[in-house]
Amino acid sequence: MDAEGGNISADGNGQSAVDAFVAHRNLLFTVAYEMLGSAADAEDVLQETWLRWADVDLPAVRDQRAYLVRITTRLSLNRLRAVGRRRESYVGPWLPEPLLTAPDVAEDIELAESVSMAVLLVLETLAPTERAVFVLREVFDLAYDEIAEAVDRSPAAVRQIAHRARAHVAARRPRGVVSPDESRRVLTAFRVALETGNVQGLLDVLAPDAVLLGDGGGVKQAVLRPIIGADKVARLLCSTHVRVETMALHPAEVNGHPALILRLDGAIDTVVALRIDDGLISGVYAVRNPEKLSHVRRETTLRR
Repeated sequence: MDAEGGNISADGNGQSAVDAFVAHRNLLFTVAYEMLGSAADAEDVLQETWLRWADVDLPAVRDQRAYLVRITTRLSLNRLRAVGRRRESYVGPWLPEPLLTAPDVAEDIELAESVSMAVLLVLETLAPTERAVFVLREVFDLAYDEIAEAVDRSPAAVRQIAHRARAHVAARRPRGVVSPDESRRVLTAFRVALETGNVQGLLDVLAPDAVLLGDGGGVKQAVLRPIIGADKVARLLCSTHVRVETMALHPAEVNGHPALILRLDGAIDTVVALRIDDGLISGVYAVRNPEKLSHVRRETTLRR
């Protein structure tokens, strides 16, 4: 059997290795994605995780799930440090890679919040080890001693890191949990205003200090710096409507939340995700980089 790039026999310990990896694959992908904000990088980490796992002496492993998470975390940390240097030279704002997610992700409120575009952007402001500790503790509820093994720190140090990271994220994440019904209501109003080029309609749903970020990756046209203020954001979005009369906006579940997929001539052109605070849109995130749009063509399964 070929499991994620590795050939292995279909009996004995080989089959056990395959079964364990497949059983936990969605969990491992979610860990890697939350640490990296990139589905492509998360898939690469899973390939490396499989190669390491295929060589493990399984009878010596007490907890296969914990062992796999530890491998994935260490590999994700290595990649996060490497991609961090690449992102410094990225053209324009860098946004996480959007995922088309199944409805059950939205039903897990904590998971949906943790993979939202807004929270992933907050996680980008953490140091790599802080991000790993926060994700493993706050999202996956791992014990401090398990996290300590994964990040090569003492349990006492991990507790301190977790406290610091928790406070950092709490000060920057969206205020309160937005219900799916409220998200859909705001998204519908936003969509109608976009489709009709209604500046006032956008101003009605945008927070006064709303921010628009665009990610074209230097390949597609996008704003190269944040656009701040409801009036500026609304007028820019409506000017786009005038230029692109053939666009079609489709609602979708992206990263566990209602979002819009913009198609031009039937092809996916942009994914628009929103941050909502106190019933108003405080963040508009438009991902146009073609390299980041492959995971909105099919649903991605996320698990805790």
